[in-house]
Formats: sequence, C-alpha cells, structure tokens
Amino acid sequence: MFSKIKEASKYISENIGSGSPEVGIILGSGLGEFAEKVENKIIIPYGEIPHFHQTTVKGHQGKVVAGTLGGKQVIVFQGRFHRYEGHSMQDVVLPVRVLALLGVKKLILTNAAGGMNSNYTPGELVIITDHINLTGDNPLIGPNIEELGERFPDMSRTYNPELNNTILKSANELNLKIETGVYVGVLGPSYETPAEIRMFSKMGADMVGMSTVAEAIAAHHAGLKVCGISCITNFAAGMGQESLNHDEVKDVANQVKEKFTTLLLQTIKNMDI
Repeated sequence: MFSKIKEASKYISENIGSGSPEVGIILGSGLGEFAEKVENKIIIPYGEIPHFHQTTVKGHQGKVVAGTLGGKQVIVFQGRFHRYEGHSMQDVVLPVRVLALLGVKKLILTNAAGGMNSNYTPGELVIITDHINLTGDNPLIGPNIEELGERFPDMSRTYNPELNNTILKSANELNLKIETGVYVGVLGPSYETPAEIRMFSKMGADMVGMSTVAEAIAAHHAGLKVCGISCITNFAAGMGQESLNHDEVKDVANQVKEKFTTLLLQTIKNMDI
C-alpha cells in the first residue's frame, strides 16, 4: 500500500511543478466549483494518477487542482472516493495519504450532510468538532504503515481546535452565520431510516453523511492538522422532509456555493503556515 501512495504522490509532485503544497482541500458533493478559484492552476484528472479511481458520484468531478489561494500553495481534490462505490477503505483514504507525502500540513475536509440538530436549516455551514464512526470500518485496519504514523493514534483531538477557531474567526469577519456540531459517518449508499436518525441524535450527533470520517482518521494518523466543514443540504429522515434524493443535495450545495467559497477563501488566508 505504501508503494502505491508513493507512486501516486510522485506523479502528482512531478506534474504540479515547484513548490510544496501547504494546504489540502477535499471537496464534497456539489462543492467542486470552489476549485475554480485556484490561481495559477494545474489540473490533473484522477484517471491519470497511478492507483486513483474515476469518481462515479454526481457532483464529484474527479480532478486534482494545484495552485495558489490566499497567498498559500494549495492542492484541491474535486471529489472523493466512497466506500459504498465498492472501493476498499485503503483506496478511500489514498488521496489523504498522498497529501501527507506531498508535505501538506493542514487539511480541510468538506461534505454535504443531512441535518439532525433542530437549530440547523438546509443551506447552513457547520464546523465539525468531532465525529462518530458508524461505517463499520476503519482505514487503519491491517498492517500499520509506520512511515505515516503510529499503530494506535489518539483521536481525542482529531479536528484541530486552532483550525476550527480560524474558520470561526473567518466567518465572523465575513458576518456569516456558522454552527458547530458532531458528524456521524455511515456507510451508505441508502439514506438513513427515521429510527436510525433518532438513534444518532441520542448518541449526540448533529449531522449525518457518507464520507469524511475515514479521511479524518487517516489524516490524523499521518500527522496532518484536520478541520471540516459540512454543508447542511437537507433535513435528515423523519424530520419533516417527505423524501430524500441526491439531486436535492446538489441543488442546495449549489445555492450556498458563494457563501461556502467566500468562507473557505477567508479561512485559507487566515491560516498560519
């Protein structure tokens, strides 16, 4: 597995030119247009990168975009791999581990999520403060990759408080409302039942989605400072919405793309590297 990570990172490094990326960003469903803001961009389709897969989910373009933003060297992944697409968990976190070998120190994870907290409404942005892993899997299962991190990483501060404060500061500077909450990651691809949503709420979760958790675990294991932003695209099952579908998720994400882009740009600008 480590050989695959090295081959993928070597290919990307050779194709993005000089300068090591400082900030990594993984964009979730419907949020891919943010990558258009990258300056001096170099674009690499996933299909050209060794051991990368093509994305199959609508709203995930499947490209690496490297360049500059807010005075920082950034590398953006337009779309991600999901366990429910049939990929192994090792493949799901391959991009994150590649970022670690490329020298990235800070990672922003984004996603579209269903809101369970009654204070949330579709279109709101939420800073992830913690997560609950209910996927039934973990990217660290199997032989430990010693070159990346230790066998039993402490997960008590997975989402870096300093980075979370930077997001909050940026939102305040822009007069943007932003919430904080706990994200529960599930396997998918079916949406949750109302009974499951009630259970998740009792566990202390505020939003639910089918990504992010594995990436956060792998990134933290590899020593990256991690933060996450969820875009609440719908009420979770049983909370007043008659039915759920992915097109609505993309539509709401599209409606908040300007707010999302503005916040992300300000956050990157305010980051200490």
